Amino acid sequence: MSANIFAGEYHSAFKGRGMAFSEVREYQFGDDVRNIDWNVTARYNKPYIKIFEEERELTVMLLIDVSGSRDFGSFEKFKKNVITEISAILSFSAIQNNDKIGVIFFSETIEKFIPPKKGKSHILRIIRELIDFEPENKGTNISEALRYMTNAIKKRCTCFIISDFIQSENEFDKALTIANNKHDVVALRIFDEREASLPPIGMIKLKDAETGEYIWVDSSSRQVRESYAQWWKEASAKLDWSFKKSGVDYANINTKEDYVRSLMTLFKKRGLKA
Repeated sequence: MSANIFAGEYHSAFKGRGMAFSEVREYQFGDDVRNIDWNVTARYNKPYIKIFEEERELTVMLLIDVSGSRDFGSFEKFKKNVITEISAILSFSAIQNNDKIGVIFFSETIEKFIPPKKGKSHILRIIRELIDFEPENKGTNISEALRYMTNAIKKRCTCFIISDFIQSENEFDKALTIANNKHDVVALRIFDEREASLPPIGMIKLKDAETGEYIWVDSSSRQVRESYAQWWKEASAKLDWSFKKSGVDYANINTKEDYVRSLMTLFKKRGLKA
């Protein structure tokens, strides 16, 4: 799919919030009477209505997870590669549509904040940071990132949270709901297929990328594999429910699949709801 088609879907899915006055024309049957311009109507002794145009400019914020768990991948790409590519394509789409774009890199704390701006030099800075940024911490605190964004960005914005959402936060649902009440939050969950199930290959030494702890797992045990698969299924269902309950649009994106297709599907759904 071409970049122009993607940008078109982006435009339809993320419209400006307001309407700006454009011109007046003579009233036609079916027009909304609330838009009648009474001053012009009185002047010409016939009804005229105001025509409005959509205010296109948006502020777009990317909340990018740079925690340790992104350094995983069992196919061609690590999760962090997919996160970087999606962030880049959203940044270019925002600039192409004359929107401001800003970035918050987060782990268990706020690693870096790039305030939203327009312009070629700004987008090039974001791309450089996406490629080269190295976090100081390995943990994850999405709630803190949401609270920071809500406080830092005063006007309503469209906010993409791009993460694997591997966490255990009690305050996540609350922070997500508060953020989405003020802003338009969209969640992009990046996952690797191998995270959903264990292969039967015997004893495996696994490392928690965020804590550095190791654990031995007997993957030859059917009970162990089934327990793990059930945990993943329940955790995924809980996360989906959190998004739905908070009114957040979301997409689950597999590292080995075409993420552009997943984004286009999400954008089309949003365009239909607009």
